[in-house]
Amino acid sequence: MSSKDTCIYLGQALADYGFKDGHPFGPQRHDAFQTELLRLGLDREITVQPPVAASLDRLQLFHTEDYIDRVRDYSVSGHGYLDGGDTPSFVGMFEAASHVAGSVTDAIDRIMKGEFRRAFSPIAGLHHARRHVAAGFCVFNDCGIAIEYLRAQYGINRVAYIDIDAHHGDGVFYSFEDDRDLLFADIHQDGRTLYPGTGNINETGAGAAVGTKLNIPVPPFADDTVFHDVWPLVEDYLRRNQPEFILLQCGADSIKGDPITNMEFSPAAHAHAAQQLCRIADDYCQGRMLAMGGGGYNHDNIAQGWTAVVNAMVKS
Repeated sequence: MSSKDTCIYLGQALADYGFKDGHPFGPQRHDAFQTELLRLGLDREITVQPPVAASLDRLQLFHTEDYIDRVRDYSVSGHGYLDGGDTPSFVGMFEAASHVAGSVTDAIDRIMKGEFRRAFSPIAGLHHARRHVAAGFCVFNDCGIAIEYLRAQYGINRVAYIDIDAHHGDGVFYSFEDDRDLLFADIHQDGRTLYPGTGNINETGAGAAVGTKLNIPVPPFADDTVFHDVWPLVEDYLRRNQPEFILLQCGADSIKGDPITNMEFSPAAHAHAAQQLCRIADDYCQGRMLAMGGGGYNHDNIAQGWTAVVNAMVKS
């Protein structure tokens, strides 16, 4: 085990995952986080790892071969959209998205080998992409790849996926909706008021998995009081089901002041979620936890929210 228990993935290959021409998911998000990390001196308490590209076989754990080929083709020309209009192509898109996914699976390898207990990748948590199509700024769904990789490579079936991004993690939820073993808990802005329009409280799984998933929609302008009202539901759910590995998608777009959402959590809510999940990971998962940055389109919120998560992971 390293003397530093937490590693973070930073580097230009991750920063390159960003859309141009004023798109809200721009390439500056990585640098906003890194600048604040350095300002706070958190870099002295963690180990920085360089981005790693995903191999084709790792991408294929979640995505169809046809879709991967399509991303590669669109990446060469940089023209057109991979979905109905939210996810434009750009030159080098395939390589950038591969580094997002590859850094996440590299983090899993390092955690499982005992090099670190925790890891954080800021440009990750692309939770809208489905197995066969992009959606909502997300090309490859690194969350889904992480779940499938933990199972295929390490035999870990009881993976817990917790999502506090303002948008419902529909690409994860529907891909594992009928999977009893995938623990899924998602606090998000009510889908009747925000993309993707899903995540109703009654969506608890399908088939044999009915009742095994936890969706917690909250109203627009929900603040930390609302967060602390609903968060115990997540903890109770996880402790009842005793996961073997924890994934956290900590999107900063649920923090007050985001330009495309209406939630009003503070960075302290993100810190609390990370701190409590670290404790649960210590109780059930040998400390194993991976956090992914997710959404967030206010750069100050990204800087403060994600460093709050990292600080909680370091201190827990």
